[in-house]
Amino acid sequence: MAYTTIKKPSDYFNTVLYTGNGSTQSITGVKHQPDLTWLKCRSNADGHGLFDAVRGVNKRLISDTAEAEATISGVTSFDSDGFSLGSAKHNDNGLTFVGWNWKANGTGVSNTDGSITSTVSANTTSGFSIATFTTPSSGTVFDVGHGLGGKPDMMIMKSRGSAADWWTWHIGLGDNTTDYLSLNNSNAENSISGMWGTVGAGTSTFGYTAGTSAPTSTDTVAYFFKSIKGFSKFGSYTGNGNADGTFVYTGFKPAFVFIKNTTLGNRGVMYDNKRLGYNPNNYSLGADVNLAEESSSWTLIDTYSNGFKCRSTDGSQNASGGNYIYMAFAEEPLVGDNPATAR
Repeated sequence: MAYTTIKKPSDYFNTVLYTGNGSTQSITGVKHQPDLTWLKCRSNADGHGLFDAVRGVNKRLISDTAEAEATISGVTSFDSDGFSLGSAKHNDNGLTFVGWNWKANGTGVSNTDGSITSTVSANTTSGFSIATFTTPSSGTVFDVGHGLGGKPDMMIMKSRGSAADWWTWHIGLGDNTTDYLSLNNSNAENSISGMWGTVGAGTSTFGYTAGTSAPTSTDTVAYFFKSIKGFSKFGSYTGNGNADGTFVYTGFKPAFVFIKNTTLGNRGVMYDNKRLGYNPNNYSLGADVNLAEESSSWTLIDTYSNGFKCRSTDGSQNASGGNYIYMAFAEEPLVGDNPATAR
């Protein structure tokens, strides 16, 4: 049984919905002060926006493009129960939005575990950290401290100062130092020798090669995730091409699920428990596209007390023989913090 020491998952991850007002407003109900807020318009085709406390307020990155960081009147503050918005993107009057929120540990501290110094905001309880660093010159193999206190299961990295792909590593990809995906496009898994240096995912650092996985001499941000039993899960599964699709056991009722096809290439789809978060109407959004919320039957999944099941034959989640990676965060753990009393 997947017991957990995190009794209230919303203390570390939560989704909120809101309607833009075209001016300024504070969004509450997150249940914690977030350090990463990922926003997406539901009702219109409009780009994603990622903001975090380490890079600072109003610094936006867009998961569906390779664009460099831009300063806009976006998330103007991270608040005790949510975040505040300015009058620019992600607050257009009358449009509906979703915000996914993760708690790290504030604005970050200096970390010298790697060969170059990073600024790291880490929450070892929930297995999430944010690291910013400046990459060295071309061809340099280097590593960066991530602060998780154990090997990450997923890493998403983006150059802040230049146009570059969102390089992504996941335990479901295979080789620790060569295999990667790009969050901002639909490409399948690829491999480059030395992509993740000579280390890849380590217990205290993560490896890179400047000019390969990381653009040279530029400010960069990386998000690290580690599975926490009963709260988060990172893994892979094989699609069966059937409407009675593959069941994926997580050990909790999912509040958020991200799925990406690694063999065929397809959009990365995102689900949560707030946007019509009930079976069979768990609508999807694509991490690598600026499209509005998708309600077609070919995108749906069912969520259960202990995992999720794909309910389509679409390539984005359940093509026959396709390999898929996923990340999931809990709404409710399957059982509490004492496995001896589980029934």
